[in-house]
Amino acid sequence: MESSRFRLTRRAWLSGAACALSQTPALGFGQDGAFCPRWLVTADAPPPNAERESALSRWSWELVRRTSAPAKLLVEKVSADSPKLVDEPFCVWAGSRAVAPLLRSERRQLRRFFEMGGLLFVDDNEPGSGEFGRSVREQLTQVLPESPIVPLPEQHVVFKSYYLVDRPVGRVLGPTHFDAMSRGRTVQVLLSSHDLLGALAHRGETWSLPMDGGNDAQQRQQAVRLAVNIAMYVLCSDYKDDQVHAEELMRRRGKRGGR
Repeated sequence: MESSRFRLTRRAWLSGAACALSQTPALGFGQDGAFCPRWLVTADAPPPNAERESALSRWSWELVRRTSAPAKLLVEKVSADSPKLVDEPFCVWAGSRAVAPLLRSERRQLRRFFEMGGLLFVDDNEPGSGEFGRSVREQLTQVLPESPIVPLPEQHVVFKSYYLVDRPVGRVLGPTHFDAMSRGRTVQVLLSSHDLLGALAHRGETWSLPMDGGNDAQQRQQAVRLAVNIAMYVLCSDYKDDQVHAEELMRRRGKRGGR
């Protein structure tokens, strides 16, 4: 029963009106179908700082504000070896320093998370040094040895699931692509060297961190749009890959261009 409910969570919108690009709220979905960006905690990891933790709530808030999708605003933390890891289909692993090797119990539970359709977003908060990103990649290749790390194609649906986004961007511009680990067409891990959480970090009515790219307002707007797209991909999977929706997507892009 648990695994069946979990698979439905990621794909719930495939049969619902929200993935049909409805302009009206998705009244048919309760909290079980809501976007929930949880913070992944490993055995040696320090607690997230308040700024990065605020980014997860902001992620949900922006999704609710800009789309008809439901989302949970309360930030949740989940241990990598907790049975609760499979309660939701999305998790964020972020940090700024190298991580210690995963415990056997953590590797086992993460693998179960992926087998059940989960998506892990890895966000390097200090991509200049790259310590976090390199160490996480090393650990994930042990969890998913059959899924090599490769650049995510620029035409992937995650870049058009709601907005049309040209490239990934966060607090720093970073590389022009995400890296990914996939099983067939299903992305299991998105690896970002852009500090997306840094771009979303919020304190009261102001953004917490300055952008490192030249045009703060434009770059942050692109980062927020990317975050919305990732959330929509979590909820809708590859739905928008169907080209029959291209005309409607273009129309919505023009209508929402000011957001």
